Amino acid sequence: MQFPDGESFADVTFQDLALTGADLGGRELVKCIIKNAKLDETRWSKTRLEDCVFENCDLTRANFASLALRDVAFKNCKLMGIDFSVTAKLPTMTFVDCNMRYVSFVGTSMKKASFKNCGLQEANFIDIDLTGAKLEDCNFNGANFDHCTLLNAKFTSAAGLFIDPAKNKVKGMNVPLEAAVLLASSFGIKVIGYELEE
Repeated sequence: MQFPDGESFADVTFQDLALTGADLGGRELVKCIIKNAKLDETRWSKTRLEDCVFENCDLTRANFASLALRDVAFKNCKLMGIDFSVTAKLPTMTFVDCNMRYVSFVGTSMKKASFKNCGLQEANFIDIDLTGAKLEDCNFNGANFDHCTLLNAKFTSAAGLFIDPAKNKVKGMNVPLEAAVLLASSFGIKVIGYELEE
């Protein structure tokens, strides 16, 4: 199924779209649901999404330059390799059960963002504000955090998480025991009663 003609849509459900590499720029979608769509390498320049939900979609390497995202939810989606740094300012998003390997969040504000059960391996978080964010049950193996504001962020049950407090603002941040031990280990400190797996 192809995207229907038109530039503005409200309260519409789109299913089974097959739009690999398509140009989806210049549109406005409000309270729309996009399900089971193949949207890899699509381009979204100057499109506006508000109160929209993506479910079971493949958006691998999509180009989000100048895409406005307001209260957009991604559920069970492939978002690999997306650069969220180029979206319009102040995006508000939630992510649940998403594959987000190699994504980049650079120089943006995502206060109180929500990530649940996502694979964020080798993701880049650089100069981003995640104050009050919830990042629950996520895999951060190889992820890079540099010059981030993580005040009161909650990394509940995070795997592979390493955040250097010398390079990030971390007051009030919540991390699992494993992450705290990994940090201590990086300074040559051994935590009694807890051995890291080799």
